[in-house]
Order: sequence, then structure tokens, then C-alpha cells
Amino acid sequence: MKRRAPSQPVFESKQPFLEIEKVKASFNSKIWDDSYREQLREEVASNKPYNWGTIHDLVDPDLLRSVRREIEKEIHFTNKETDIYKVNQSGDLANLSGLDWKDLSRLPSLCRLRQILYSDVYRDFIGYVAGAGKLSGTKMDMSINTYTKGCHLLTHDDVIGSRRVSFILYLPDPDKTWKEHYGGALRLFPSIIPNVPTSDFSAKLVPQFNQLAFFHVQPGYSFHDVEEVKVDKHRLSIQGWYHIPQEGEEGFVPGEEEQYVNTNISTLAQLESNLLQDYEFPKSERSILPLQQLKQLEKFLGSESEDTASYLNADELAYLSMYISEEHLSLEGIKSLQSKFTENSYLQIDSFLNEQKSALLKKLIKIEELEKECPYKAAEVEKPWKTAIPPYKWRFMYIDGKSHEHFCSEDDIKRRLVHEELPNFTLLKQGLSDHLSVEPALLELVEFFKSFAFKKYLALLTLLCPLTEQLLIRRFRPGHDFTLATKIYPSQLLQHVEGFVDAVLEGVLCLTPTDGWESGELGGYELYMGDQDDEDMNKDVEDAAVYRSDDSGSSVLINKPASWNSFNLVLRDESVLQFVKYVSWAAKSSRWDISMNWDVKSFENDPNSNEEKD
Repeated sequence: MKRRAPSQPVFESKQPFLEIEKVKASFNSKIWDDSYREQLREEVASNKPYNWGTIHDLVDPDLLRSVRREIEKEIHFTNKETDIYKVNQSGDLANLSGLDWKDLSRLPSLCRLRQILYSDVYRDFIGYVAGAGKLSGTKMDMSINTYTKGCHLLTHDDVIGSRRVSFILYLPDPDKTWKEHYGGALRLFPSIIPNVPTSDFSAKLVPQFNQLAFFHVQPGYSFHDVEEVKVDKHRLSIQGWYHIPQEGEEGFVPGEEEQYVNTNISTLAQLESNLLQDYEFPKSERSILPLQQLKQLEKFLGSESEDTASYLNADELAYLSMYISEEHLSLEGIKSLQSKFTENSYLQIDSFLNEQKSALLKKLIKIEELEKECPYKAAEVEKPWKTAIPPYKWRFMYIDGKSHEHFCSEDDIKRRLVHEELPNFTLLKQGLSDHLSVEPALLELVEFFKSFAFKKYLALLTLLCPLTEQLLIRRFRPGHDFTLATKIYPSQLLQHVEGFVDAVLEGVLCLTPTDGWESGELGGYELYMGDQDDEDMNKDVEDAAVYRSDDSGSSVLINKPASWNSFNLVLRDESVLQFVKYVSWAAKSSRWDISMNWDVKSFENDPNSNEEKD
């Protein structure tokens, strides 16, 4: 009789022997083989970028085919979309624990699959090969998703509550091969330092029927996403998590779960706490305007004349008219915009740039889109562009007026942290050799937005005095780029300024040269929504990286599709979340824009102030 090697685990179970044999028979027999188990454990431990593995033909194929048929017949899927995902989910968050498991008549195979996946003997196997130790059999967490064309899940780490191992069991069409160009792959991201993943993935798993992907949930390291599905096919899967053993279970350690939850930083917590803001690029660094400009703006806003000519002299109007459409510079046009902003704290100005500037920019951007190859890997992005990191917050190309740099290693970031630099778009433009490309034209436009004449115009529209400014040229590439929902934090605002408005004035000039964005199916829309504090949210079921909006859409304040030559102004405080939705691979072009931010000061006079003084 062959003896078990001392280093190999003994898989104990409270189930009767016969039940264990029935469970084992529902799996591929190879997983119970000692040599296979040891080989898999070694592979998982050595895999990059963190401990993960895959098993082909995991379950009895007849059982899994039956599961697939039951799902297709009995489970209703609803399309759900947030800043971080677009996916078809079953039921309430697709949590199978919400179903009545006593009713076996409709879903017997699915119930059987759930039973064997959380059986003692299989949990011991998966905990061992994943290097995760004992796993809970009472705290179960499983869901069903189907990814159809356009569906995706952006970068996150699965760190939430007491999760210890994540798994995905794939159920696409069992009679056809799921090909790489279909999309829908699981992609894993290495970390520059703990909790800061790189922009680019380093491992990719193309799903196939009856294939399991799993990984040890490792705080600060287990970052992954699901690539957008690019074709009209269904990528059906069952996903779930194994948790830390609960009280009364083998492997339970008193206080371990509390310590685990308190010390692990979820993706959402990272965004909310700003603990890692040193490693976020581009930074929220608004430069204080020159004192002389501030004094002139204060004097300008303090006057009482209603004549536009008294605010903007002939030279300033002439300069503004070189860029802005005439209709937005007339007294009537300005008063209309001013009234709308005063009422709504929001403006949408279509056809903002004049026809000459608009036509030139559109021509140059289309040339860039059609005739030049767009870089998708961070290391391939060249001056003057950079790639925004970390991808659990955002990813896009940008120009910030500073020296070019890559953020692919800790040394790259350290060099940037010790080398403080103010933006200089003029100097950057002078350093470009190809003056016929789109970048000089965009940089010229930024110079215009930084001009004193434009700040006076901005103050005229909003009756707010800009105190600081930050401008970025951004490009959101199809199938790649986005920003997740974030809010403004008090630490990012100026303080102790008389008349200071506790909000940021945000401007975005959208310069997306193609059509087809109106429905939102291609993403790329800019959305503002009220921050929600839902104390009843089931933190053990819903991913902490996801911001939710209620089904009625009542939390959505502004939803602006990508467009050409549209200028939005929004006064946003810390109660409002904002994001740019992931741009679909099917989009005909990138989403292009110029993003502007200003701390502002109010000069509106209280009409009763003089009476009160009397």
C-alpha cells in the first residue's frame, strides 16, 4: 500500500465516506491525484503577477451542461451598468444565496454544483493548491453572470470582507471554442508597489467551457479585470468566493476576520481615503493664479455695470473671438448663459469654438485617429502624452504641461515625487518638432484657456472668481480608458479664503470627432451623480469597487454623451461623484477633451446687506 508523503495534506471531512465519494465523482478525477495536486500548487505559487491558477475540465461535463441548460431556461438576466462594469446579472446582484434552495425542481443541477463546490473535500483541495489554508463551508458567496457584446468589468482587487479565494467557472458554448479575439478574458495586473497596480496587465486567461480560474485574494496585489466582450456571443460564468473559516468551523481563529477586514484596504476604500494619492497621476494640483490677475478679477466682479464692453475691452473681445463662437460673446448670449448657470450651477454650451478653430481641430484629430497608430501600452506612450494610473481609479492618455515620464516602476514614481514641476504648456509646445500634428493645436487651445481674457469671460458667465487652475488634455482610447467615480475631498480645496466657495468649478471641452455616442452604448459619457450612503448594502456580496445608482436613475444629475465642440461647466462639491464611462472597443474613435478645474470665490452681494448695516 502506497504511503502518503508527510508533506502532503490529509483532506478531512465531516461528510460520510459515501458522500465524499459521490462528491469526488462529480469532479475530474485528476484533481484527487497527489502528483497533479502538488504540481498545481507549485504552479500557483510561482505564477505571476500573483498566486493564481487554472484547471481545465474541472467538473463532470454532463453535470455542467445540465447546469448551463437550467441557467438558460430558468434564470432571468438583467443588464446592469455602473462606472466599473457593464454586465448581465441574475436576480438581486446574482447572489445564489437569495434563491430558495429547498426548491430543487427547477435548478437541481445548479444546486448540485453549488453543493460540490462548497463541499469539505473540494474546499480543502482548492485552499491547499491556492496556498490559502482552510476555507469556510458555511459562508457561501456565488453568482451567475453572462457577458454579452460590450460587457466588461474594470480593474479591482476583490478585497472585501473575509474573502480568501476567488474563483470563476466558465460556461460558454460547450461545443465551440471561445477565441481570443472574442474578448472576455480574465486579465491580471502586477503591482508597482502594494495597492498600486500598473496600467497594463501581464497575464491573460481566455475562458473555455468547464475551465476554472482561481486566485488567492491578496490585499494590495490581486488586481484583475474582465476584458470587454467584442462579439455577439455569451460568456456565461459562475463566480464566487471562499471566505475565512467562521466560528465553529475547522481552521477558525478568534479575531482573525476582524483583523483581516480592518487591515485590508479595498479598492473603494483606497479611492475614498486618498491614502495612496502620492501614487496617483495626474495629480489634483491646481496652481494659484498670479496675484495681479486675482486683483483685476476681483475689481471686475465687484463692478455693477451691465455693459459687456465695460468688462471685456476691444482687444480682449477680439482675442476671445479668435476661438469662441460669436453667439457666445454677444451681450444677449452672455446674459443667457449667466442666467442658466446662476439657476442650475451647470452650463452646456454647444458649438463653443468658432467654425474656423473647430474645423481645423476636427481635421487634425481625425488625421491622428485614421493615419497614426494609437499606443495602448504605457511604455509605448510618447512625449508629450502620459498614461494615468492607477487603473483602479482611471486610465487615459493625458498632457499636463510637464516633462514626459513613464509610471511603470517604483523608481519612475519616486523620480516624479522628488522633482516638483509646474505646468508650462507654452514651453512644451515649443519643444514639439511636428507642428502639423494635433498636439500643437491642442496646446495652443490650452494656452487660450489659461489666458486672462478667458478667465474674465469665465467669471462673467459664472459670477465666480477663479483662484487656481489645472488643465489637462485627455484622450480616452476605445476598449481601454475610463475614470471611476470619485468625489472631491476637503483636503483638495483651498481653505481660509474670504468668500471662498466650498466647491470646484469644472469645465470640459469635449472634442470627440465621431458620431454614435448619444445612446451611451459606446460609453465615453461624462456622468455626475449624488453620493449615496447605503448602510444596508451587503458588503459581503457587492464588490466594494462599485458605486451604485438606484434603478430609477434619480441619483444621476448630469449625463453628457461624448460629442464634438461642446463645453460643459459644472460647480461640484464633495456630495457629487463624477466619472467618464469606459469607452467601448466598438467606438469609432477615442473620446478627446480638455479638462479644466478652478477653485472659485463668490462676489455676489446680498441685496439686504446695506439695510442690515443701517
